[in-house]
Amino acid sequence: MSYGLAMQASLWPSEATYLDGARYQEMANAIRPLLLELLRRERLDLALLEPYCRMILPLAAWLDHHRTAERTLVVGINGAQGAGKTTLRHLLEPTLRECFKLRVAGLSIDDLYRTHAERERLAHDVHPLLATRGVPGTHDVALGLDLLDRLTVRETAAVAIPAFDKARDDRRPQADWPVVETPLDLVLLDGWCVGARLQPDIALQAPINELEQRDDAGGTWRRHVNAQLAGDYAKLFARIDKLVMLKVPNMACVYEWRNLQEEKLEAAPGERHRIMDSSGLKRFVMHYERITRHTLEEMPERADLVLYLNEHHQFTSVHLNP
Repeated sequence: MSYGLAMQASLWPSEATYLDGARYQEMANAIRPLLLELLRRERLDLALLEPYCRMILPLAAWLDHHRTAERTLVVGINGAQGAGKTTLRHLLEPTLRECFKLRVAGLSIDDLYRTHAERERLAHDVHPLLATRGVPGTHDVALGLDLLDRLTVRETAAVAIPAFDKARDDRRPQADWPVVETPLDLVLLDGWCVGARLQPDIALQAPINELEQRDDAGGTWRRHVNAQLAGDYAKLFARIDKLVMLKVPNMACVYEWRNLQEEKLEAAPGERHRIMDSSGLKRFVMHYERITRHTLEEMPERADLVLYLNEHHQFTSVHLNP
């Protein structure tokens, strides 16, 4: 399967196009070396360079159009497991810096995970499934809110961005956190549950997969997770000014694309990662399934920009909501 973000220029809505042909070509020439290096680092097909340019540049111009000099624009990027949301952010960051001369900081909601010890306490006090990172309730949302406060301040300051070590399943020491300088023009926040909303109580009654049936028959875990989306998570997501969604076709693609991520981790040189086998990965994805399905149903109607993906991981359409 081609792991790409290929999108033809004709897919981009004309009402959201802020680059003419000459300006596009100038920016494409400037950004190609950086994007090519990123493709190599991510071990992606180098033939995707031109499709990436045709997608990233209009998107960056759209974001630039919506920012103001008076405040920092916070952009949320939602996408199911394996959709490519972090890759999209990694492509946007250098494009916004080099082509639009903007000051940008990016982070993943994964970097806000609670420490291993904190999740162990949640597993003991609330439900054993909370030992597994990922679902709402396993992030330090207060840390995220404080971080956004500091990243959006309109004065000069050094801000450390939290970093999570997935190989160790724990937060990195603060001395290892990357530091950015404010004020910033944009902050990009990506995550599988970024912008998610809670489900009605009636939707929580019946389990939707084997994990919920076997390990959460009484619904304690899923009700706790759902309740988080009405609390501090709602406050965090309310800070988002523009929400971009990568819309995957279905849950089968989520599993397949997440499996590709495991294969890439296994083949990566250097630091070793704990690789999940097929059954372990299936169980892991089940933790995310309920919110993912709900988000795929309701978010396309309200996200500011929806980028639709097909089964081959290529964009098929771009939709703007009023």
